[in-house]
Amino acid sequence: MVSRKKVVDDRENPEWTAADFARAKTPEEVLSPDVLSVFGRKRGPQRAPKKVPVSIRLSPEVVGFFKRKGRGWQSEIDTTLKKIILRSSQRTPKGIVQTGKRKTSTLKRATGH
Repeated sequence: MVSRKKVVDDRENPEWTAADFARAKTPEEVLSPDVLSVFGRKRGPQRAPKKVPVSIRLSPEVVGFFKRKGRGWQSEIDTTLKKIILRSSQRTPKGIVQTGKRKTSTLKRATGH
């Protein structure tokens, strides 16, 4: 994917080279313990993933609508889809949703099982 960000010539803050990264030091190497304590702990790895990574194609209008909402736009899509599932299950008896010619359980549609 090609980046669409404009390249800015900033002579006071040039892009790092491989040599710059090789010379870089960790915060623990250059900051005192009292300064490091202000930053707090890092978040650890997620215990159990709550979401499943997927690739989905959406129309530009849908993506634009959610992206305009700003940070967290992908989570907003997830929330919106969950609301649709909930509404569908409330409208039909026992969570059965009419999908074309056959009926499918809402839970099965939501989880893929």
